[in-house]
Amino acid sequence: MNNRIFSEIQSGNRFTFGKNWADFLTRLNEDRILSAQKSLRDMLKLETLDGKRFIDIGSGSGLFSLAARRLGAHVYSFDYDPQSTACTAELKRRYFPDDAGWQVTTGSVLDINFLNGLGQADVVYSWGVLHHTGLMYQAFKNIVPLVAPGGQLFIAIYNNQGFTSKYWLMVKKIYNRSLPGRWLITAFHFPYLFVLRWIFRFLTGRRSLERGMSLWHDMIDWLGGYPFEVASPEDIFHYFYQQNFILEELKTCAGKMGCNEFVFRKAP
Repeated sequence: MNNRIFSEIQSGNRFTFGKNWADFLTRLNEDRILSAQKSLRDMLKLETLDGKRFIDIGSGSGLFSLAARRLGAHVYSFDYDPQSTACTAELKRRYFPDDAGWQVTTGSVLDINFLNGLGQADVVYSWGVLHHTGLMYQAFKNIVPLVAPGGQLFIAIYNNQGFTSKYWLMVKKIYNRSLPGRWLITAFHFPYLFVLRWIFRFLTGRRSLERGMSLWHDMIDWLGGYPFEVASPEDIFHYFYQQNFILEELKTCAGKMGCNEFVFRKAP
């Protein structure tokens, strides 16, 4: 972990995303990978990514970089957190060792010089990442040039719930600024964020989250995920419409806690 990341975590200004993803990889299996692949196919309306260049911004565990590579894309993965980068590199080692079609590195979506060296992609993917940069709209601006004309942008952004979002911002700050606070926050929210959701999924036969995620790691990511910004679906639509993107697919969280998912296509 570099000094800047360590300093941000120590000061309570950043969640240890990479640590959570490293634990998630111990539970990764084929069913989760297939679920991730299905998520990409369903939202992008494509059965294959053969021949397409895919940039994964904030690759986290590396699961969706792996899914894209298995669907045939040439993948470039990067993450601001070196521990997350290491997780992605580990999946590449497991499933695509010595593969020139999948590159993994550490980098920031807020670093223009870094982004300028990436070129453009047919699919730019960033699920649940840009709202954790601390400068969400700057991140939006920075990713626009990465999408090739006619290419797709697939992002997911936390839903704006007004006062409720302010409550979760307070929760995340407490979670990250002290170990006792972390225990208290987890214990208080555990019955709702884990137990009730687990019971519901057990009764309905949905043992894991959509996209191949883990209920436990999803809960920890939600409680600790900081920096934290939100936007309404209308905010996201209007911003990217002004950047010459057309909305192709939208999946909302129905006004609740969580992310709204968007697939835009950039005008040719």
